Amino acid sequence: MTGNSIFIFGAGYSAQAFAGQNPDFGRFVGTTRSQGKFEALRQANIEPLIFDGTTTPQIKAALAETTHLVISIAPETAGDPVLQAARDMIMTGMPALRWIGYLSTVGVYGDHGGDWVDESAECRPVSDRSTLRLQAEQAWQSLGRAIGKPVAVLRLSGIYGPGRNAFVNLKEGTAKRLIKPGQVFNRIHRDDISGALRHLAGQDTGGIFNITDDRPAPPQDVVTYAATLMNVPPPPEADFATAQLSPMARSFYGENKRVSNAAVKATGYAFRFPDYHAAFDHMWESGDWDKGMARSAMKRS
Repeated sequence: MTGNSIFIFGAGYSAQAFAGQNPDFGRFVGTTRSQGKFEALRQANIEPLIFDGTTTPQIKAALAETTHLVISIAPETAGDPVLQAARDMIMTGMPALRWIGYLSTVGVYGDHGGDWVDESAECRPVSDRSTLRLQAEQAWQSLGRAIGKPVAVLRLSGIYGPGRNAFVNLKEGTAKRLIKPGQVFNRIHRDDISGALRHLAGQDTGGIFNITDDRPAPPQDVVTYAATLMNVPPPPEADFATAQLSPMARSFYGENKRVSNAAVKATGYAFRFPDYHAAFDHMWESGDWDKGMARSAMKRS
């Protein structure tokens, strides 16, 4: 194990994969809002701490030894909760700090009418949540410049992986094939978020990087491909215009773009799953699509 000490604010789905898949990278400490999640974090190779918006003595002690800081907590209307609680500590009380990683979203680009966008594209977020993300990105970059440390902003597309994917939705009867002509979405397997974090943190590389696969695709195509692998009929097509959707779900369809991942590839990162076909093939063959459920169990159900 290296001498790295990684502190994760918001040790959720993707961050747990980062820690669990990279035990050789160093010591991992991570926060959650609930003590009931401590065991899950321990299983993921993370020493758990509570973060409720204040920096406890335990958090301060861990930050004092941190070499790599990862932020995976959504900003609030009042601002980024980590910056509000720990800015002074980061500015003056983290002598070992070498790198900061901020997990953001490709939602900051807003709608580009299906065109390709890269990190140089204009950001014109549609939703309040994406506007807040863009503001938080800028705040973290500003802090990095102030302290002379590299900040990597990872703009993530739609996240899927074990337990969160079209196979699960089909099994539970919640999968839909909504048709909106010309609509595409971008997506990323959880393990490529983990891989990109390890790659960028390992190089202490800063900058803005889209973390998304090579194949933006209509959402109904993804459901159809999963159904084909499962050997089950896909749900019927439904017209987006007349579908009953929550305001948040409908808002996602207001953004249409194809997001390029060329910048992170240029740093030397090779995607584990370059598209959803490769990822779904792996998940189905390995049985980890439902957190380890074997294919035979699905076929019997």
